[in-house]
Amino acid sequence: MNIESQMMNAAIEAVKALYGQDVPAQMVQLQKTRSEFEGNLTLVVFPFLKISRKSPEQTAQEIGQYMADHSEVVASFNVVKGFLNLVVAPAVWLSLLADMNADDCFGHKEATDNSPLVMIEYSSPNTNKPLHLGHVRNNLLGWSLAQIMQANGNKVVKTNIVNDRGIHICKSMLAWLKWGNGETPETSGKKGDHLIGDYYVAFDKHYREEIKELVAQGMDEETAKQEAPLIKEAHEMLVKWEQNDPEVRALWEKMNNWVYAGFDETYRKMGVSFDKIYYESQTYLKGKAKVEEGLAKGLFERHEDNSVWADLTNEGLDQKLLLRSDGTSVYMTQDIGTAEMRFQDYPIEKMIYVVGNEQNYHFQVLSILLDRLGFKWGKELVHFSYGMVELPNGKMKSREGTVVDADDLMQLMVEDARRVADEAGKNADMSEEERNEIAHIVGMGALKYFILKVDARKNMLFNPEESIDFNGNTGPFIQYTYARIRSILRKASIDTIVPIDTIVPINPKEVELIQKMSEYPAAVEQAGKDYSPSGIANYCYELTKVFNQFYHDYSILNEENEQVRQMRLVLAANVAKIIKNGMGLLGIEVPERM
Repeated sequence: MNIESQMMNAAIEAVKALYGQDVPAQMVQLQKTRSEFEGNLTLVVFPFLKISRKSPEQTAQEIGQYMADHSEVVASFNVVKGFLNLVVAPAVWLSLLADMNADDCFGHKEATDNSPLVMIEYSSPNTNKPLHLGHVRNNLLGWSLAQIMQANGNKVVKTNIVNDRGIHICKSMLAWLKWGNGETPETSGKKGDHLIGDYYVAFDKHYREEIKELVAQGMDEETAKQEAPLIKEAHEMLVKWEQNDPEVRALWEKMNNWVYAGFDETYRKMGVSFDKIYYESQTYLKGKAKVEEGLAKGLFERHEDNSVWADLTNEGLDQKLLLRSDGTSVYMTQDIGTAEMRFQDYPIEKMIYVVGNEQNYHFQVLSILLDRLGFKWGKELVHFSYGMVELPNGKMKSREGTVVDADDLMQLMVEDARRVADEAGKNADMSEEERNEIAHIVGMGALKYFILKVDARKNMLFNPEESIDFNGNTGPFIQYTYARIRSILRKASIDTIVPIDTIVPINPKEVELIQKMSEYPAAVEQAGKDYSPSGIANYCYELTKVFNQFYHDYSILNEENEQVRQMRLVLAANVAKIIKNGMGLLGIEVPERM
């Protein structure tokens, strides 16, 4: 049982003994004692004044005295106005440390057969270009959220929906046919997603030229955009695709496979993966069928032009198009179809969509439509909405000069980590292979931590230089602390820590550290409730800071009292364990040495 629970029980017992009344647990308000007062936990006594019929000070004094006399948890107390500051007995802290030490997965809950199944959708790339900086934030948030939900005892399925159909895909295909000369990833030496992305850019370049030419001939720009020969050809190709034209379909499949191979490499470098991938080319027909079914049940309405709409005015929203007049589907229809497929594949109890905040309205509507169509989790679907991520201007240009490729960014981070380590001479005694491996771990850790420490709902500026700093609230600072602790443990020549004695003397900095470590389960639980990777990132930073303050003031290896030395080794080992597990929830590795 954690200290808060023990203290709560002791307070309930004190109120019962002193004033003859049972009080519910929610009436007991405990908080961390403010740093200017002596104590570890503070009990707010104002809720008990009606029962005690005494002043706040007198009530606090009586409860404090009773707890000190009757509870092994309380060593001493002091009263400040209506606040009872309680000092936890040293043996209780040491017993808590022993419990943490015995639990490799401290703070994490195991899923059981009865655990709810949570499905998390993230990434959602288009097959006409590589993943970019926005996708990096999306993937890192999705992956971390999956780990956090799992650590809270949920069963989790990680899914991706790939946008592999539509006019944008046809643009890349057409450009490759016209100007590709049979180029492949192998002949060009380019990753497949980059190769296809280049043709998407080529299409756009030629298309703009055609528009310019038509405007010069006297056509207005809007008409020129529709009449340009290239866009007409792309639309013809889309129609052929819809009609299952074998040549178009074969080309589509070949080029998409190049892209998937490229995506897989990027995902691997990023350290993210999926349990199941869905493709819009397979879900959009399901969506159409589901909308037709809703139409037959009177849930939707068909307009004169043959288009199908959902009337959401009674929900305070507008009318939403579900099928165009020519029978083609829109994004909403595809999302309904994907939901249908997923529901058939898995007994989903909660669905979380990791999608940027520009889609807030879309998911508000999707929730209502899925609920109308009878999906039990429709009403409660979670849109994990996040803000834009940008780079400081001029810091880094991608090939197109506008969008930063995920691959380029990751490579830059790893190169920066290697350069910083080389300049500091930290890796002088390592093999080239180990230097590269650590550069990858530190570079990716810097990238992930910098992105995940920010509240996801906010827009953010990603600064590569700032993220690789070894001081302050950064991934490398936390990783370096972990590596330092592992080095201490190696020097102490211990693999496993023996049980500790609960009568060892313990100082306030050690108490502060154990108290901070004991907050890890609550941090994991809160991050699960709030869908907040930033909560875990900030907890890891706080723990690392408290450890470094302790380590600055006290020696571990040179401590002369053997029992105290042993206790400090246990303390350090468990800080390292929590850092490793906490950073793991962010998808961040921690190196054994740096």
